[in-house]
Amino acid sequence: MKKYSWSEPSVQTAFPVAKAGYPLILAAAFVTLIFALLGMTALALLGVVVAFSFCGFFRDPDRVIPNQSGGIVAPADGKVIVAKTSEGSAFIDGRCKKISIFMSVFNVHVNRIPFDGVVQKVSHHPGKFFAANLDKASLQNEHNAVYLQTPDNKTICVVQVAGLIARRIICYVQPEMDLTKGQRYGLICFGSRLDVYLPDDAEITVAVGDKVKAGTSLIGQFG
Repeated sequence: MKKYSWSEPSVQTAFPVAKAGYPLILAAAFVTLIFALLGMTALALLGVVVAFSFCGFFRDPDRVIPNQSGGIVAPADGKVIVAKTSEGSAFIDGRCKKISIFMSVFNVHVNRIPFDGVVQKVSHHPGKFFAANLDKASLQNEHNAVYLQTPDNKTICVVQVAGLIARRIICYVQPEMDLTKGQRYGLICFGSRLDVYLPDDAEITVAVGDKVKAGTSLIGQFG
């Protein structure tokens, strides 16, 4: 068996960008053009910086997915800020494992599915916009939870959490969709946080402070 595979066909462009970023990039480019035509050099240069910043924020690189049996991949790029056993949560009943990944504005914002499974439920909750690295952000901030049932009938919950700057959560999936590990499923504009809730029998393979990449880095393991 190959060590890596593609979860989706590779994008046939040199610098792939998530579709959600197109309106902002085009708007910034249009304003930059207007400033340039009016001879406003300083503002035109600022517009160029903003347009390229949006390109960077919404970059969507292809990722190869490790085929390790039972391996659970990171759903987001960023830094692990929580990796622990929880005695209970609002998302999964009973004892479970929780891994939280904080995305800065410099990380790729596209989110990926951590494990093969069928979507059982998608639940969106409006809320506040505390800094995403705070513990209270998991429940009090606006968030979107996707529940997956794995082929072994295990339940995984992946929660997109809005933050202080990130005010828009995008989720492409719907109940009954059959998804593949590493497949793109949404994004959070301008950073924020993703929480992953795993069954208690899963092993956490990352530690607080680790840097991970969506779809590529292993964060857990089923036996």
